[in-house]
Amino acid sequence: MNHREFFSQFRHLSEKSGIGGRIKAFPEDFVVIEEPLPSIFEGRKNAIFLLKKRNWDTMTAVKEIAKRAGISHREIGFAGTKDRHALTYQYISVPLEAKGKVESLRIRDIELTFVSYGRFIKLGHLLGNRFKIIVRDVDEGAFKRVKEIIHELREKGGFPNYFGYQRFGEKRVVNHLIGKLLLQGNFDEAARLFLGYAGGSMEGDDARRDFWETGDVDRALEAFPRFLRYERTLLYTYKRTGSWKKAFLSLPLPIMRIFIHSYQSYLFNLYLSKRIEEMPLNEALVGDIAVQVKGGIPYRDRTYRVTETNIEFVNEKIRKGQAMVSGPLFGFAMRKAKGLPGELEREILEEEGIDLEAFKRLPKPLNEPGGRRELLIRPLGLTYGYVPGKGMCFRFFLPKGVYATSVLREIMKDH
Repeated sequence: MNHREFFSQFRHLSEKSGIGGRIKAFPEDFVVIEEPLPSIFEGRKNAIFLLKKRNWDTMTAVKEIAKRAGISHREIGFAGTKDRHALTYQYISVPLEAKGKVESLRIRDIELTFVSYGRFIKLGHLLGNRFKIIVRDVDEGAFKRVKEIIHELREKGGFPNYFGYQRFGEKRVVNHLIGKLLLQGNFDEAARLFLGYAGGSMEGDDARRDFWETGDVDRALEAFPRFLRYERTLLYTYKRTGSWKKAFLSLPLPIMRIFIHSYQSYLFNLYLSKRIEEMPLNEALVGDIAVQVKGGIPYRDRTYRVTETNIEFVNEKIRKGQAMVSGPLFGFAMRKAKGLPGELEREILEEEGIDLEAFKRLPKPLNEPGGRRELLIRPLGLTYGYVPGKGMCFRFFLPKGVYATSVLREIMKDH
């Protein structure tokens, strides 16, 4: 199953036909510029560089920089991962003693510019990202259709805030399924899926298919390409320990968390899709949890419950753009909705056969408390136009954790 088949289960909010087209035909068609928290420039314990990269994913670029500078990749801080098939700008922090080496590095399709001194940058140290995106293979009539779609969505309160396909895998859409198996404590089946599911057109697919059929670890270690380093780590650890649980726990924590977060994201997307069918997104119901919004930025840790007493007040805040209805990021400590929204949350968990305590029974580093996420998003500074010879050009800003591909999904209807 590819990402298009996977996303066919999630409803669009816009009912108008899309413009089609394609994105990321060239890296320069998808430009991402990070807007960090100003606090990263406080202090003088680290050197802050602007990292411009083309056709590199963030983690691979960071590891390459660290290797050539003679430091550990853990000493390099960054606020968020950026698309690989894109031209991206983001900030990284490096130890002061590595400043000179990093400045002198010459790496293909990577540029490093010293900006300032500051603190170690951690994941989440950003306000959001600015995007400039070209949608190719559309005609001039696309401009009118875009205008109609955006007008429709503005009347409905914004764009549905789905987690994008990057969260699940573009060709191997299995991250959420592995996450569910880990939550259920089924490490054997999680390993079989992680190692054995083939995307259909990827290097290493033959080796994956062989493992799916045989489960032969020794043969897999011979056949799996070297670049599948996490898969090989899993295989080596299993061969040494005989335990798939220990094998999974040998993976870097961020990789393990990807699986759990992917399943969380899948459940959120399910909730959002069902809510589009059954309930409003831009109007709070009794029992909803609302998220505070300031300057177009949702503050997901500032929530309040909607009651019969405050519902008019909350909905006035929503109309003014000062609040949004939220959906569940399921976890053991999440704030649960009540009323009809709460019933929908419970239905989803029951259908999946998962309870919230499952997020607590995970090995301790993977415990997931959960939270809330706004159901709608309003891209800030959204402008668009038709560029002859290229296609439709879009510019907008999105808060952290919001996917530009999900905004474009409503316009293109491509998946």
